[in-house]
This record gives sequence, structure tokens and C-alpha cells, in this order.
Amino acid sequence: SNLAPEDDPAEWIYPEGEDADLRELAEQIAEHDKVLARILADTASGEKSTGEILRAVCAWMAMTGGGHKRAIGTRAPMAIPQGPNQRWSLDFVSDALADGRRFRILCVIDGFSRECLAAVVDTSLSGIRVARELEKIAKMRGYPCMVVSDNGTELTSNAMLTWQEDRKVEWHYIAPGKPMQNGLVESFNGRLRDECLNEHLFPTLRHARHLIAAWRDDYNHHRSHSSLGGLTPREYHQRSREDQNLNRANP
Repeated sequence: SNLAPEDDPAEWIYPEGEDADLRELAEQIAEHDKVLARILADTASGEKSTGEILRAVCAWMAMTGGGHKRAIGTRAPMAIPQGPNQRWSLDFVSDALADGRRFRILCVIDGFSRECLAAVVDTSLSGIRVARELEKIAKMRGYPCMVVSDNGTELTSNAMLTWQEDRKVEWHYIAPGKPMQNGLVESFNGRLRDECLNEHLFPTLRHARHLIAAWRDDYNHHRSHSSLGGLTPREYHQRSREDQNLNRANP
């Protein structure tokens, strides 16, 4: 995290690095209400009571909406991207370590080049964490014009609403139960599962991160796509940049 513990509302309630499920609940609460996070931190005592309080508050937020806005995005028709960063697609893939512990992968795909911009592996991926990872990508590549995703809790959270509004990024939510409206990332997820996740046993999270990062690198740099004219995603992205530079040099 880029936040010091005293600046991170979720850290007030439940420290990162302990129970992953309770930590994720803490982050969900912190996304809704910083004041509530401070009150919980001051009143909870012991892991058992903390867990009971977190679950009760999250259940209340699920029923009432927590009294806060949530990102609603748009479902207007999407134009076909004509260059990098015009559209990013997001989705999650779930898997398990050899000991049965679950983990998730946040996949971010550029809709023009088909590049996998990130495959973030962790036991907990809250809205706050998703916003942080998108910011990391944007610092290297620039911000997208649009992000496409389903309307899962993490992706409609207050953290996502703040991120998209502050960065002036349009957010398009696909219709519920229509995953193929985000078909690019769905296709990528299928390849990731068939070629990597189903082919390996992961004894640790570190091992899973290492193998998934290696697969992502191979996908971006060595896998040609017929839809990209036989180029790899990275080659297609690079050629697009070269074409743009040539156009600027020859107006």
C-alpha cells in the first residue's frame, strides 16, 4: 500500500497480512465510511469480536447501501477502440492453492492491442486495491478513455467511483448475466485458465504469482494473434505507436 497505516482506514480496523477474509471486509467498510472505520477500530476488541462486528456491518451495508453513492457507470454502445488506452477491460479469475486456500486474479486487458496490462494475484482484491492497481498501470501507460467490467461489488464501490471521477475515466458496466459483452477479457481468462491455472499446482501464493507473471509475459511478447495480423500484442502496440509518430512527423 502507498498509504501509511495511520492514513489507511482499513488498517485501523484490521491489519493487512492477517485473516484475508476479515481484511477484505475491513476494506469494504473503509470504502463506504471513514468515520465508521474509526469507530469500529475504537470499539472492537479481539479477533472474534472484530470478525463479528465486520460481518454485521457489511450485512447492514448490503441491505441499505450504506447510505453512500456507488458507481453506476454507463451501458451505452461501445465504439471499437482505434488505439491503445481507448478501452481497458477488467475481470477476476478465481483459483486455489494446493492447500485449498482461495486466491483471485485481477486481469486488465487493452481492448486495442489485446495486451494483458496486469494480472494481479492475491487472496483479497477490494475496490481500494483495484483502484491502486489501475493507478500503477496508468503511471506507466497513461489513463484509459473507458474501462469495461461487470458490476461486481469491488467494481461499483466508492473507491472506484472516486477513482473514475477524479481521473475523468468513463466506466461501462456490462448487463448482468451477459459476460460475453466483455468478451475480450472472457476469452483471455479462458486461455489463462486452460494454459496456466489448470496446468499447475500452486503450493504458495508467491509461486502462483511467479508462474502467472511468466505466462503473462509469454502471452504479451510471444503469442501471435490472427486478429492482430499475426503480430503479438506487444508488437501490435509498438507498431501503433510507430504509426502515430510517423503521422505526426508527416501531417
